[in-house]
Amino acid sequence: MPTLYVVATPIGNLEDVTLRALRVLREVSLIAAEDTRTTRKLLARHGIRALPTGRQARLVSYNEHNKAARTPQLLAALRDGDVALVSEGGTPVISDPGHDLVTAALEAGFTVTPIPGPSAVTAALAVSGLSTRQFTYLGFLPRRAGERRRLFASLRDDSRTIVAFESPHRLLRSLSDMHAEWGERRIAVCRELTKAFEEVFRGSIGEALEHFADRPRGEFTLVVEGSTGPAAPDFEEVRRDLQQRKADGEPAKRAVAEVARRYGLPHRQVYGMWLEIGT
Repeated sequence: MPTLYVVATPIGNLEDVTLRALRVLREVSLIAAEDTRTTRKLLARHGIRALPTGRQARLVSYNEHNKAARTPQLLAALRDGDVALVSEGGTPVISDPGHDLVTAALEAGFTVTPIPGPSAVTAALAVSGLSTRQFTYLGFLPRRAGERRRLFASLRDDSRTIVAFESPHRLLRSLSDMHAEWGERRIAVCRELTKAFEEVFRGSIGEALEHFADRPRGEFTLVVEGSTGPAAPDFEEVRRDLQQRKADGEPAKRAVAEVARRYGLPHRQVYGMWLEIGT
């Protein structure tokens, strides 16, 4: 039975590729790449043919825009020989369209085999200086501010280290939202990992905002310390406290301030709960 190989490729430095990955890329009948330009450079660097052999090209694109049409074509190719799936960089299927092809190949009864190697997630964790015992991977952060804030609020009491990708033009807004929801946690901002201008900034979220204030550039992986505070409060208890204070006629300003301080909650969250309570 032919095999779909999920091949990890360098996230920057073209030397960061395994011998097994190079062998597989040489031997497969077809390579499906998220970005053929990036993959072509890798193949050329290691002397692997990417030009057509006979009537069939060995390198084809497989990305978010063409995956619907390309998936059945790749399944048909798998019936005749092995296929390698590669992303623009790192391990395929992690925050890229490769998941659809892997799922389709498994459903069609083909063997799917990993060729492990580089990953921006594990590379950033390894050099962050933060706990790696448990972590939560968020992928690319939401584009909309409201969605980001809700996501960060939902993780406020999570003690696991948090890893996420972010683009340069949204970095400062995401850091600002983190700062508003989580305060001064430790963070490692990893920029251009394994590339010529690699940088790993370690400090607090507020310090990261200052450090990258001047037009940040490159690809960013963020590693953020999990919550080190007390366990999440009992929100039913918080509501009962607010209800009792409202029933006693306590002014909203004082009641909200005292409850927020008592339970370690953001003022705006407690005020929202106050408004939800009927008179």
